[in-house]
Amino acid sequence: MSSNTKEIDLSQYPYMDKGLEGIVAFSSRKSFIDGQKGELYYAGYDIDTLARNSTFEEVCFLLWHERLPNKSELDSLNTTLREERDLPAEVLTYLRTANKASEPMSVLRTAVSMLADSDPESADTSAEATLRKSVRLTAKLPAIIAGFDRSREGKEILAPLKKKSIAYDFLYMLNGEEPGENAERVMDVLLITHAEHGMNASTFTCRSICATMSDLHSAVTGAIGSLKGPLHGGANTAVMNMLLQLDKDTDIIEFVKGKLERKEKIMGFGHRVYKTYDPRAKFLRTMAKDLASEVDMEYLYEWSESIVKVMKEEKNIDPNVDFFSATVYYSMGIKPDLYTTIFAMARVSGWTAHYLEQLAKNRLIRPRLLYLGERDLEYTPVESR
Repeated sequence: MSSNTKEIDLSQYPYMDKGLEGIVAFSSRKSFIDGQKGELYYAGYDIDTLARNSTFEEVCFLLWHERLPNKSELDSLNTTLREERDLPAEVLTYLRTANKASEPMSVLRTAVSMLADSDPESADTSAEATLRKSVRLTAKLPAIIAGFDRSREGKEILAPLKKKSIAYDFLYMLNGEEPGENAERVMDVLLITHAEHGMNASTFTCRSICATMSDLHSAVTGAIGSLKGPLHGGANTAVMNMLLQLDKDTDIIEFVKGKLERKEKIMGFGHRVYKTYDPRAKFLRTMAKDLASEVDMEYLYEWSESIVKVMKEEKNIDPNVDFFSATVYYSMGIKPDLYTTIFAMARVSGWTAHYLEQLAKNRLIRPRLLYLGERDLEYTPVESR
C-alpha cells in the first residue's frame, strides 16, 4: 500500500454490505417476502391464492391500488387495457426495421423508450397521469414483444384482437392463432407469478430513477435494462439453453456434478432472499409437468426433476421461479430468447406500482460510497510520466 494511502477504519461503516444485502432502503405495501418460510404476498394476498383464483389484470389493479377491484372497476380496467394495446406508427416502423439479430430485450428497451414520444402525458409525474401511463405501458408491452418476434421471422405484425385478456392477445399476436383456454390460463398464471417481487435489482432501478423525479417511461426503460442481465431476468433463458444441451443419452447426475466440480453455476437455483423453496416455483412445477406431458415433452420435465434432485443432494439448494418457468415456456412453443421479455411484460405492473409508491413520498436516493484509493498524490506533467 502506498504511503499516501490513509488507513480506513471499516468499523465506522457497520451497515456497509456488498450488494446491499440486508440493508432496508424502502418501506412498501406492494409485496412481502418471507425468505425463511418461502412465502410471497402481493398487497396482503398469498401468491398461491392469486395464481389459482385471480387474473393478471386483477393483480395489476391490486398492485396499483393495494386492494382487489370490484366487478365494475375490473371491467373498466379490462376495457382500457384492450383499448390501449395498439402501438404508435413509429414503434411499428422500428420493429419492422430493427436488426433481426438483435436481442429481444434490447429491442423492448428501445421501443419502450420510444413510447414516451407519442404519450401526451410522458412528462407529467402526477399520480393520476402516472397511473394512466402505467395502464398504457402494461397494455403495449405484449404487442412490442410479439411484433418484433414476428418481424424477425419475416411474418406480418398482427394487430391486437382487443377482445380478451392480455395473455390471450399476446399469444394470438405471437403465434397468429387464437389460443385455447388452457394456453391462455397458463400464460396468465405466468404473468401473475412474475408481476412483483419486492426490492429486486430492476425495481430498485425503477425507484431510483423515480426518486430523481424523472418520468415513468425512463424508469421502466431503466428497469428493463436491469432485468436484461443474466443474474436477474435472464436466468430462465439460461436454464432452457442448459436443458437443450441434454439428450436421452446424457447422464444427468454426472452432467450436473461435472458442472459443479468445474465451479459452473447451475442457473435457476438458489435465491438471494429465499432460503427454502421459492413459492412461485411450486405452482410452476405442477404446470411444467402437465404441459410437458400434453405436448409430448415429458423428457424436459424428467430432466428438470433429475437436476432438482442432484442439486438438493449435492448443494442443498432448491429451484427458483426461473427453473420451471423455462420448461413451461418451451412447452408452449415460445423461443428461449423471449423468456426475459415476457418477464418484463409481467413485471411492468410491479415496476409501475413501485414508481407510484415512490412518487407518493419521494426522497432522492443517495447512498454513500466508501473510497479505498489513494489521496494527496503529486501531479506529474504528462511529459514526465
